Parts: sequence; structure tokens; C-alpha cells
Amino acid sequence: MLQPSYSMKRLIILAFAITCVVPIASAQDTSLLKRAALAATVDLESEIHRMSMTLWTYSETALLETKSATILADILEAEGFAVERGVAGMPTAFVASWGSGSPLIGILAEYDALPGVGNEAKPHRAVRKDGVTTGHGCGHNLFGAASVGAAMALKRAIEAQGASGTVRLYGTPAEETLVGKVYMAKEGIFDDADAVLEWHPGQKTAVRNQPGRALNNFEVEFFGQAAHASADPWNGRSSLDAVELMNHGVNLMREHVRPSTRIHYVTPRAGEVPNVVPEYAKVWYFVRDVDRESVSVWYDWILKIAEGAALATRTNHKVFLVTGVHEYNLNRPLQEALQANLESVGAPSFTDEEQAFAKELQKNLGLKETGYDTEVQPLSEGTDPLEGGSTDAAEVSHIAPTVGFSIVTAADEVPWHSWATTACHGTDASVKGALVAAKVLALTGADLFADSELRRAAREYFDKKTEGASYASPLPAEQSVPLPKGHR
Repeated sequence: MLQPSYSMKRLIILAFAITCVVPIASAQDTSLLKRAALAATVDLESEIHRMSMTLWTYSETALLETKSATILADILEAEGFAVERGVAGMPTAFVASWGSGSPLIGILAEYDALPGVGNEAKPHRAVRKDGVTTGHGCGHNLFGAASVGAAMALKRAIEAQGASGTVRLYGTPAEETLVGKVYMAKEGIFDDADAVLEWHPGQKTAVRNQPGRALNNFEVEFFGQAAHASADPWNGRSSLDAVELMNHGVNLMREHVRPSTRIHYVTPRAGEVPNVVPEYAKVWYFVRDVDRESVSVWYDWILKIAEGAALATRTNHKVFLVTGVHEYNLNRPLQEALQANLESVGAPSFTDEEQAFAKELQKNLGLKETGYDTEVQPLSEGTDPLEGGSTDAAEVSHIAPTVGFSIVTAADEVPWHSWATTACHGTDASVKGALVAAKVLALTGADLFADSELRRAAREYFDKKTEGASYASPLPAEQSVPLPKGHR
């Protein structure tokens, strides 16, 4: 952990960088670059708003974000970035780079939506007039727009100040299925980064300070024998029986896992009609825990249950590990630097009308009518208690020093990944969160470009936590991206 005096120094420098006409002499380069980055972000506010609303309208799901990826890549290309499209075997993944040499500072951008949570930008359930049923219930429209805006602002600031280094925007699709960054990491896309920044829409304004959960995302297919369910059921071998037996075994297993463990599943295929013994069925599982080692223990157990279900039903089975992620590797020097910038920029402020929207939404959901949260959360001395789900940004954090944060974009306590958050993320109020995020990203990026001591501290902290171990992908070396039909 950095000494308190270093954190205090950074707070003082940032305050002068934003509010003073003449920067502190000892931090002149940092201050000038940060002032230029902040000014460039302000100049880009209308463009960030436009991108946010365009992506919300598209609402394209994982690995199908064709229009979303194209518009972001095109904007960066027009700005002067060199754009490589279709990286790591994913048509909607791209890498946009500007500048040359070190330091190389990366920013992550997500833009995939969720199925089934589409809604008009209204505080009640309202099907979209254009018939789109998908929606940005996780706010990735704002994520992608703010990250692209910040990358453009950093590029303009570096260009104006004559600084050196490389700005890189990683267009990372399919976060909702935890695919994009995992397969990009497997291909070495992040290996040359000196540091990486990321953010996420949320219900609190805070630096990320808990590691989330490691995860395995996998499918189990069962293959049986069809038969007439009444005339000759003895000739059938039910794949659905195998799925149900597996699920029953896993549900009994729940009594014997740790409190931190999470196991959940759906059954995408379970037969066609009742009078035909199902010859094919598929179940889709997520298993999570505090680290990769724990996930591996539960995963191996579940695979044995699947094998037992196949034996008991005299069916065959096949397992496909779709993806896997680590827990997030927090980096305290970067967290402290980012906290200083977050406190200087401040949380989004909302009008009375915007707060009324949030409160009406909460009322319609039977929640306490508190509106949008407007405070910046402090950064705790230690790591916060484990909560939430999993993220493929964790893979990047095991390759390069990485820091993340959240900004309020949705009404407090409304269900996440729901029509309610989709509604919030289609409003001007939510874009205020994206604008704050873009400023914080740009300012922290400027810190990293100008302050070699911060980069050194972040790298030393990273090396100490990883004990010098190289990143190892959770995926088999030969595995390719599980593209949706039409892309295979």
C-alpha cells in the first residue's frame, strides 16, 4: 500500500490541476496534461451523449453488437486512431490505438445489451415502440460511450501538450456472457499494456474495492434415444431425465458448499413434445466462488454429477466450458489515484425532475423512494466485503495493473439487469454518469502518462500480488470463440 503522504500529495496536485490558473511547479507537466484532458472531455460531451443514446437504441446482445462496435470504431478512426477490427476471432471486438511507445495506457469499452429487458425510457413497464425486446439493463451503452470519449480526450490532450506514449481503446464485446475479454486475454491482446482503466454504470459512485467472484460458465449436453413415450417407452433413453437428475444432484450438493459459492443454471433445451422421449437436452451452468482454485473444486464435483446422471439414464454426455474468469486483482496505488480524481470531479448531480423520475420508478417497484444517490463513496483502508457477480475485466487485472470504478446511472436499489435499469439508461440523467466517468478516466489516464512514479508503484504492487506468475487462461489452449449461429 502507498504511504498516506503520497495519496495526500496526489489530492493536492489534482485540486490545483483543475482549479488553478498556474499549476504547482513540481507537478507542472501532470497538471497541464490533466487540464488539457479535462477540457477535451468537456468539448466531447455532446458526442458522448450521442454515442450513449445511439447504443441504447441498438441494444445488441453478446457477439452480435455489429452496429455498436462499428459506430465506436468508426468514431475513433475518424479521430486518428489506428483501428484493428475482428480481433481474437470475434467480429465485434476491436482495438484502437493512437501514438507510439511507452507508456501504453489502455481503456476498456463494453457495448453489449441483455435479452428480454427492453423498455422505453419511462418509469414504468413499457414495451419499446420499435419492438426491440433487448435492452441496456447493465448500462453498457454508457460504458462504451464514456470510454471512447475518454480515449479521444486523452489523445487530444497528449497531442496538445506534446507528450509521448500510446492511448489504446479496447472494444470488448460479450461481457454479459463473460466471453470478450477472456478470449482477447487468451490471445495476448492486453500483454503490452502498462496500465488499464475501466468503469461501470451503477447505483453508487465509488472506486472498485472488492474482487467479485471467479467463475466457470459451461454447458452439459445429454444424448439419448427418442421413442414413443406411451407405445414403447422402454426403447427410449431420456436426455431430459439426465438433465433433471444432474440438476437434482447439484441441488443436493448445495448443502455442502461454502457460503461464498454461487451455482445457477437454466435448461435451454429439454425436448420438443411430451409424447416423444427427448433424445437431446442441454443444461447451462454458472459456478462461482472467491477464487479460481475454489471454482475448480466445485466444477470438478459438478462434472462428476453429470457423469453419474449419464450413467444412471444410460445416455451420453458432453461438457463445453464456454468461458471462465478469475477474481478481480485490485491495485491499491491505482485505486488511490483514481479516488482522488473521483472526489475532485464529484458524483453526478440530478435535477428535481430527474429525481422525480427515479422515485416514481422506485414507487412502481415497491421500493423506498430515495431517487438517485449523489454521494462519492470513500475508499476503505482494506478490501470491502465480497459482493456481486463476476466480470471478464478481471482477466485484464491479472495481466496488467488495472483499476475500475462505478458511477451512478440508475435509481438506487432498483433491480439490476432488468427493464427498470434499461429505462434509466435511456435517459439524459444516466448520461450525466457517463460524462463524469469520461472525466475520471481521462484525468486518471493523464496521471498515468505524466507520473512515472505512479506507474512504478502500480507495477510493483501488481508484481508483488501476482508473485511474478504469468497469466494463465482458464480456457483450453485450442478452444475458439463460441460464436452465435450465423457467425460460425
